[in-house]
Amino acid sequence: MNNYLIIYCHPWNGSFNHSVLQQIIANLKSHHQKFELIDLYKEHFDPAYDEEELRLFHEGKTHDPLVTKYLKMMQNADQVIFVTPIWWNGIPGMLKGFIDKVMKEGEGLSHIVTKTGIKGELTNIKKAYVFTSSTSPTLYYKYLAGNGIKKIFINQTLKQIGVKKARWINFGNMTHSKKEQREKYLNRIWKMNL
Repeated sequence: MNNYLIIYCHPWNGSFNHSVLQQIIANLKSHHQKFELIDLYKEHFDPAYDEEELRLFHEGKTHDPLVTKYLKMMQNADQVIFVTPIWWNGIPGMLKGFIDKVMKEGEGLSHIVTKTGIKGELTNIKKAYVFTSSTSPTLYYKYLAGNGIKKIFINQTLKQIGVKKARWINFGNMTHSKKEQREKYLNRIWKMNL
């Protein structure tokens, strides 16, 4: 049995992202998997640095109790599942702030900085899943809009904190999608072997 951590980033429980979250939870429960949930908006996570938080960054410290809690949850997870919309070709500011503040520099934290680059410390995470939705069709996003989720978030950010394997699953063309298409996507999530 794996220990999953779901990181959910959407402010509205009537969103399609919330339906995706519910389907992922149903999938994990049906397979008797252990999981924890971080709901960034519901938990009122503050994604912005203040002066004191930035001062503490290079010491691997924080004055935000949620930062300490979330990093510990990341350190205890075998698998991480992100559920987020794509806003303006990338992850929302809330999720970017989660990465900025929670990923602390220092041995035994999320990463260390070496002379040759960043070495990830979260090697306990064997796989990440990134579930997104976008107003643009997926092919447009991948081939014409820069593919920021794959190129930056997965291939750079997640790798730098130690996550070597990740899978991206996007539901594109959200604005013009039909109910049947959304249901088909949710059914795909239900059938996944996470």
